Amino acid sequence: MGTKLKIAIVGSTGYGGVELIRLLASHPLAEVTSVTSSSSAGTPISQGFPHLTGIREELLDDVTPETIKAKADVVFLATPAGVASKLAPQLLEVGLKVIDLSGDYRLKSPGLYEEWYKKPAADERYLEQAVFGLAEVYGDNVRDAAFISNPGCYPTATLLGLVPAVKEGWIDPSTIIIDAKSGVSGAGRGVSLGYHYSEINENLKAYKLNKHQHVPEIEMVLSDAAGKPVVTTFSTHLVPMTRGIMSTMYATVLGDRSAQDFIELYRSYYEGRRFVRIRPEGELPSTKEVWGSNYCDIGFAVDKRTGRITIVSVIDNLVKGAAGQAIQNLNLMMGWDETLGLQFVPAYP
Repeated sequence: MGTKLKIAIVGSTGYGGVELIRLLASHPLAEVTSVTSSSSAGTPISQGFPHLTGIREELLDDVTPETIKAKADVVFLATPAGVASKLAPQLLEVGLKVIDLSGDYRLKSPGLYEEWYKKPAADERYLEQAVFGLAEVYGDNVRDAAFISNPGCYPTATLLGLVPAVKEGWIDPSTIIIDAKSGVSGAGRGVSLGYHYSEINENLKAYKLNKHQHVPEIEMVLSDAAGKPVVTTFSTHLVPMTRGIMSTMYATVLGDRSAQDFIELYRSYYEGRRFVRIRPEGELPSTKEVWGSNYCDIGFAVDKRTGRITIVSVIDNLVKGAAGQAIQNLNLMMGWDETLGLQFVPAYP
């Protein structure tokens, strides 16, 4: 087959990084040649992730652009917010292509980033270079890009569920309410009392109400789709499961539209995009049905009595919400079929 594209993963000891390792292991045209960690450099990656025993035994590299450049062509940054803003420019300057899974380059306004993320913003020169990689909406922009900002998990589920209706003017964007729920892996691998088993098991809790950092990202794309500023109510909840996001969205319907009308609109909008599956009328998706996969499943219910629609969108937060979409963006970046390395069936039950 010839030489494969060489991939480095920065932040390999987090959930997003180790999910990239899992998914890229089956990619036909790319291979991971460097796994890096600033906190665990020099130790075997299988020490922190014993499930990789006999699969990946190499020592973790230090995070230096020169070291990475010697081993890779493309770098995935699976790092916490505030890291990529400093590291991505260094990697780009030595000639590497970069796909950033953090939120550092999603928002084009430095002031907006600092307001919502409470961290210093990236250099505006690089903010302008970064292409927002919501693949099913901006895939044409991603092709041949050298620097991609991967969308967040909540925005992916939410925006795929809302963009077609907003773009076509079928719902009133000023009435959108988003009720989103996520599994605990979305919080990362760090230790915190809030994610302790005794705290989260048999529990359901709302968090970051009116201040979640994904709010401006969602409103940015919806405003683009609507052609005018859109402001939403976005509420997030933590549920006692490992993987999955369900975004349930409510809005006022404009015109006399049935659920079947919305189904046909969405099937047309996402035609040829194999990772968005639109459910038939009367059938709503659940998180288990996309577990471990790159699919986003969407269902609809129109209430003629209230004049509102309910849209339910589900993804696996670590795959379509992070590593899977990042690989989908890699495929688009390289001009490959966007499904390469991602054609696997959801794990069920």
